Amino acid sequence: MPPSTSTYPQIAATTTAAAASQLKTLVFVPKPRLASMENPRPLPPAITPPMAPLPVHPPIAPVPVPVPPRAPASTSAAAGGGDDDEVGYEVSDDHRAARERHERAVQELLQRRRAYAMAVPTNDSAVRARLRRLGEPVTLFGEGAMERRDRLRALMARLEAEGQFDRLLRAQEDEQVVPGDDDNDEGAEQIKYPFFTEGTNQLLQARVDIAMYSLPRAKARVERAKRRLADPDEDPEAEAALVVKQAADFALERSEIGDDRPLTGCSFSRDASMLATSSWSGIVKVWSLPQITRIATLKGHTERATDVAFSPVDNCLATASADKTAKLWNSDGSLLMSFDGHLDRLARLAFHPSGKYLGTASFDKTWRLWDINTGTELLLQEGHSRSVYGVSFHSDGSLAASCGFDASARVWDLRSGRLYCTLIGHVKPVLGVTFSPNGHLVATASEDNFCRIWDLRTRQMLYSIPAHKSLISHVKFEPQEGYYLATSSYDTKAALWSTWDYKPIKSLSGHESNVTSLDISGDGQQIVTVSLDRTIKIWSCRGSARDNEMELD
Repeated sequence: MPPSTSTYPQIAATTTAAAASQLKTLVFVPKPRLASMENPRPLPPAITPPMAPLPVHPPIAPVPVPVPPRAPASTSAAAGGGDDDEVGYEVSDDHRAARERHERAVQELLQRRRAYAMAVPTNDSAVRARLRRLGEPVTLFGEGAMERRDRLRALMARLEAEGQFDRLLRAQEDEQVVPGDDDNDEGAEQIKYPFFTEGTNQLLQARVDIAMYSLPRAKARVERAKRRLADPDEDPEAEAALVVKQAADFALERSEIGDDRPLTGCSFSRDASMLATSSWSGIVKVWSLPQITRIATLKGHTERATDVAFSPVDNCLATASADKTAKLWNSDGSLLMSFDGHLDRLARLAFHPSGKYLGTASFDKTWRLWDINTGTELLLQEGHSRSVYGVSFHSDGSLAASCGFDASARVWDLRSGRLYCTLIGHVKPVLGVTFSPNGHLVATASEDNFCRIWDLRTRQMLYSIPAHKSLISHVKFEPQEGYYLATSSYDTKAALWSTWDYKPIKSLSGHESNVTSLDISGDGQQIVTVSLDRTIKIWSCRGSARDNEMELD
C-alpha cells in the first residue's frame, strides 16, 4: 500500500515547496502579435497549479446487526417454503389452512373449466353408454338427465387431471365402433318422438263440429264482402268515416265502485243488458245496465279472479282464477261446471263463437279447449316457450289465437290442429290478441307499448301503433265491422284507433290507476273499462244511432 501524506508529513511539505519555486522561475511574458505574421507561433499551454490533496478520514467500522435465529426446517417446510423460509418468519396454523383452502379452490376452478371445455354428449342414451364404458354407474337414485350429464363431465375432468388419458380414449374409440351395431340402431329408433300426438275421439268429433260450424259462416262472409265490393251503392270508406266520427263522441256516462280489491276483467252480455266484473278478491259480480246495479255475486274461487267472459249464445258466463281452475256460472250466481287440469294459474279465457267450447290460457305454457256441456278437456295445446296469457277465437270459429310472455302470438287451425302462423315482432310479452270481424286482421297488444296489426292472408305485420306510454293490457275490435280498435293501458287511459288509417280517434281518460281490461258492446255504442282503482266506467256515444245499420246477412 503506498504511503499517504498523513503518514509522511515532511515529504509532503518538501514536495509542495519545490513545486512553488518552479512556478516562480517559469514565468513567460507574451509578445505583441503582429498583423503581418502569416504563421503565428502558438501560445504555450497554461499551467494549472496543483491543488491541495483532500484529507482522508479513517474508515468507520460497521455496527453489528443482530440476526434472529432461523426457524426449524420442519416449520419452514410446513409453511410451504418461498420467501417465508428465507426471512425465517413462523407461519400460523390459520394462515396455513387458508392457503390450503385457496389452493384447493383454485384447483377445483381449473378442473371445472376443463370440464366445461370438454365435449360431453347431449343425448341421454349416449351419456349412459359412456358412463357404462368408463366403469361408472349408469344412473343414481333420483338422478335426472342433466345431473347425469354433469356427473359425466366431472368424471372426465377428473380422469384428465389424473392423467388417465388412455381410459378416456378407449371409451371414445368404443363409441366410434358401436354405431354399426344393430342394437344401437334400435335404441336410436326408440328416442324418435312423433310430431303429432294422437287425440281422443271427443277431440275428433269437436274438430268436425267446428268445421261444420265455421265453413258456412266463412262462405257467407266472403260472399258478402264480394257483394259489397261489386255494389256501386256501397261505400265502405264513407261508412268507416261515419263510424269513426261517431266514435269520437264517446264520453264517460257512468262510474261505479266494483269491489274492495282491484278489478281484473269485464265483459258485456250478448245484448249488453248485463255486465260482469272480476277482481283480486276472487269474487265475480254481475251488474244490470244501464244503472250498474248489482244483481248477483259469484263466490267459488279460492284465489284472485283473473278474467270473466259472457257466452255469445246465452247468459252463462265463465271465470278464470289463480287457483288453476275455470268455472262456468249461470247469471243468477249458480255454479254449473268447474274445469280443472291446468298446472299453474290462469290468465285470460274466451268462448268459442258457437258457445259450445271454452278456451283458457295459463302460466303453465299451455292453452286448453274445454267442452262446456261435459266439462272434459278436449285439447291441451303446447307451443309457447313461456307463459300463455291470452286466447281469442275467429268470428267464423275456424281459428284460435294465443299470446304469451315469449313475445309472440300464434294462430292455430282448430279444424286440423295445425299451427297456421306465428306472429313475431314484439320485443316484450304479448298480453292481448283479438280477431277483426272482417276475418283477415289480427291485433296484438304488448308490454312494449305497441299495438301491432297483422294480416292473416300474407302472415305479415301490417301496421305498428305506438299506442300508449305504458304497457297495453287489452285490445278489442269493434264487433260489427271492425272500423275502430280500442286499447287499454297502464298509463290510466283507454284509446280508440281507426282501422282505416290507424289514426287516433279518442282518448278515454278518467281512471286514477292502471286500466286492466275493457270490452265493447255488440252494437259498438258502449265501452266498459275496469282498473286497479276498483272502479267500473261506462263510455257511450252521445250521437244518434248509426244511419246505416250494419247487419250480417
